Formats: sequence, structure tokens, C-alpha cells
Amino acid sequence: MRRIPMNLFGQEIGRADRVLPIPGNKFVSFRTKSKYLTSMRTRLTPFAKLLIVVVVVGLGFLGYRALVSSGKLGMVTDSGPVTTEVAEQKTDAPAEGNTKAPSNSRQAFNYTPKAPVNGVLKGVVELGAAGFNSFVVEIDQQKNWKLQKAEWGNSLVYDGMASGKDVTQTLKQYIGGMLDFGVTGKNIHFVVSSGATKVESTQKIIKGIRSLGYVVNTVTPEQEAKLALKCVLPPSYEGQSFVVDIGSGNTKVSWIEGGQPKGIETYGAKYYVDNTPDNEVYLDVRSKAVQVPESKRKTCFIIGGVPFTLAKEVRQGEERYTVLKAPGDYQPEGAKEKCGLNIYNAIVDATGCQQFVFDWEANFTIGFLLTL
Repeated sequence: MRRIPMNLFGQEIGRADRVLPIPGNKFVSFRTKSKYLTSMRTRLTPFAKLLIVVVVVGLGFLGYRALVSSGKLGMVTDSGPVTTEVAEQKTDAPAEGNTKAPSNSRQAFNYTPKAPVNGVLKGVVELGAAGFNSFVVEIDQQKNWKLQKAEWGNSLVYDGMASGKDVTQTLKQYIGGMLDFGVTGKNIHFVVSSGATKVESTQKIIKGIRSLGYVVNTVTPEQEAKLALKCVLPPSYEGQSFVVDIGSGNTKVSWIEGGQPKGIETYGAKYYVDNTPDNEVYLDVRSKAVQVPESKRKTCFIIGGVPFTLAKEVRQGEERYTVLKAPGDYQPEGAKEKCGLNIYNAIVDATGCQQFVFDWEANFTIGFLLTL
């Protein structure tokens, strides 16, 4: 049987076709060319059609990849178009279940206490378990007050006197600064915190103060809690708030109940010195804080050394009140701060309070001045 020659596209090659001139030859008629091209379009084999589809799809895929990699084409997700840049940012987002707030989200506490009118300057020095705090305050007849000068955590003075320096001479210099500011001698007072009475070197300092003719006032933990309440808690917040003072030697929790102040004591931020386990402290603090009535848990006004450190991280300018971040949003530095955060966390868990407000001008010793 004679074999019929075929071309790539399955077309029979006739005698005339074998000598078909190349396209564009001026001696080939238009009809011949048209017939030839029509034959190519209508007589493609299945294999040829498949080959063409594969080539077209492949070129389209390569073009799509090139556009995506250049960033000119967005990727589509269930929530709509997402550019490459945004998709990369999402990989840095907190994992599901992480409740930390974004660093740029911050609560504000807008409250302005009444300013004193024709007030008198009074000074007070706190002998705390970790050192001195001193305050000069203007107080008027209505007990409105304004902090005029403060020295926080002056442990160098405390440590220097405790190590054998002349107690009397050092105290004279310390008191002299308050006198120079305009406080009269009779309006300078000394208060020993309830936590400081447990420190051995405190007794030496108390004797030095008394030798200068000043009265040294000591307070119990319950009294200290009530004095903090008097200074820190704004009158308009008495029905919905409580107060926490996290000191080195102890922590005081207080609130108003039945028109009367109530205060309780638990561990302070230096419990690590006694090798007390964190869990033991957490449970004790929680058992005490849960006594705060539910109606008083909307806002907590908090003061003390560790809260002071926490507030510094988020304070805006010279604002009077700073809302702290959640305990888990802080990275503690040192044993004291770590222990203070454990106490803070226990109070949050016990009360469910979501707003802890640090007052930059308050101290329980100012509450003492308000009682005079």
C-alpha cells in the first residue's frame, strides 16, 4: 500500500502542495494561499490542540509569577485583597490567645483635683523600708492640696546614715532643703512607714530625728492604708474605687465601706529577701484583695515604689495620673520589680479591675498631713 506523506498538522501533502511557494511569493494566487491557511486552521489534531493549550497556560503562569514577585499584583484572601507588605506585617501580630494590648493603645484618666486657695506649705519625710521620700505640699483650709516639691526613693541618704555616718549632721542637711524651700520648722514632720519599723537601722535614724527636737510618727499597716486612701482617692470616686499601696515591706489595700475607711495588709515587694515563694505571696494577696466589695472595683488608684517604676514606662509628659498597663505587658528588671508585678497580678486576678491609675503626687504621708 502506498504511504501518503503527511505534514506536522496531519495534512496530506499533494504534489501541488509539495511545490507550494513560500508565503509572500508574488506568483502564488490569493485563492491558493487562502485555501492553504484554512486547511491549517480546521484540520488540527487533538495532540496539536493540547500542545498549544499547554504552551499558552505555561506562558500565562510565568507572567503571573513575575507580577506577584514585583509587588504589582495583590494576593487575594477570604477577607479581600492583601498586598505583600501587609501580609508581611501580619506575621508580627500577636498569636491567638495573647491578650497583650498594642503598644500604641493607651487609656487616659482625665481628672483634675481642686487646687488649694491661700494654702500653707507643709513638709513631710517618710522613712520607708527602702529609703526616704520627702514632700512639700500646699494645703488650704478645705484640705485641698497641691504637691510643690518631691524627692522619691532617696535611698543614698538612708544607706549613708545607716552605715555609720553622723546621723544628726546628715538630717540637718536634709531638713535644710525643705527650710530653704519655704517650709517653717514647725511644719516639717516625720513619719515612719509600717514596713520600715521592721528594719533594724531605722531605730538609729529615729533617735537622730528626735535629738533635733522633731516628733517621729509611727503608723500601723491599717493606719497607713487609711492615710493612703485619704490622700489618693478623689471624693467623686469613693463609691466605685479602691486604693493599693505596694511598698517594700508590705502592701496595703483600702476602700470606703459604710462611710468608713477599711484597710488590710499583705506582702510587700521585697518578700524575696525572706525567700518567700511567689505562689505563696500570690495566694495571700489574692485572698486579701478579694475582700474589696464588687461595687468598688471599677478603678484602682495605686501608689508605691514598684507602681512608680511601671508608670514611668507609659507616662505622657507631666500628666498627674497615669494608667498602668496590664501586669503581663511588663518585662520586670530585678527581683523587687518581679515581686511587685506578682502582687499587682494577684490583685488584678482577685478583683477583675481593668483600670489601675498611678498618682504621681500622692503618698500616704500626705494623708497624714491632711489629718493635722
